[in-house]
Amino acid sequence: MIGDDGRRVLVTGGAGFIGSTLVDRLIARGDLVTVVDNFDSFYGRERKLENLKGAIGARGFKLVEMDIRDRDGIQTVVSEGRPEVIVHLAAKAGVRPSIEKPGEYAAVNVLGTVHLLEAACGVGEKPKFVYASSSSVYGDREEAPFRETDAVDRPVSPYAATKRACELMAYTFHHLHGLDVTGLRFFTAYGPRNRPDLAVSKFAGLIERGEAVPMYGDGTTRRDYTYIDDIVDGVMRAMDRCAGHHLYNLGNSTPVSLSELIEGIGKALGKAPKIERLPEQAGDVRLTYADISLSEKELGYRPGTGLEEGLRRFVGWWRGLESMGKK
Repeated sequence: MIGDDGRRVLVTGGAGFIGSTLVDRLIARGDLVTVVDNFDSFYGRERKLENLKGAIGARGFKLVEMDIRDRDGIQTVVSEGRPEVIVHLAAKAGVRPSIEKPGEYAAVNVLGTVHLLEAACGVGEKPKFVYASSSSVYGDREEAPFRETDAVDRPVSPYAATKRACELMAYTFHHLHGLDVTGLRFFTAYGPRNRPDLAVSKFAGLIERGEAVPMYGDGTTRRDYTYIDDIVDGVMRAMDRCAGHHLYNLGNSTPVSLSELIEGIGKALGKAPKIERLPEQAGDVRLTYADISLSEKELGYRPGTGLEEGLRRFVGWWRGLESMGKK
């Protein structure tokens, strides 16, 4: 692990759900952190600033408000900051919105990633490059669990396609420039600071207000819900071991059905959910299920938070936001 002096770390998307949680952990161990975030209006600026309240003012912390599509700006941040590690988490998020705006998703997710890769290769001592991919690259498949060696040539949404494109770009920069790159395929992260559009947050609000929860399909679709602290632990392990070219799954390896998730959120809130049954939606997949044997072996990654405990912690945070009027 990194010593007392820490490392210079650049985190893109660092005001978001996963990014801000990572930033707090990095600062706590003494790293000098620069965050690049454009405070995209996908959800409120106030929520993101709340995410960073523990980081702002910390030793070595710097916040740069910038869009990763700004090639010159990104090159300046990297050349002046000389990060030893870049953790690239910034992206246009969401499967369903990507179907409506595929061009915008391609511009931010793919071109923005290329700008970061270019900048990393343009400095004298190249930083380690760790970036967020997604379980969505596996497409709609029945064979499970999903392994990093599986074919990923049939994405079913523009979001998934952009994430796969980023993986290919990262390999290309490794091959051409010797950049050390590690891609992390996240499996449905949840927990405190969850984005308001994600299922756990959205469903919690509906159940709390006594409104019906939309259940697309028959409730048997399953997701590998992974608690935020476990995700961030995997990211930090990947940072500390980034060498060559690697791809890793970061999941909980315990898929949960949609109906079980809704029931679990209701239990954590102490309220019985009402259900509105709706047709399946385009771009959705039936299953995500991470094989984490490679990340266990090479990163020492071992998720330790089950769904019941994770939802209990989420609800504690979520009700705290409500009491402060920041939900």
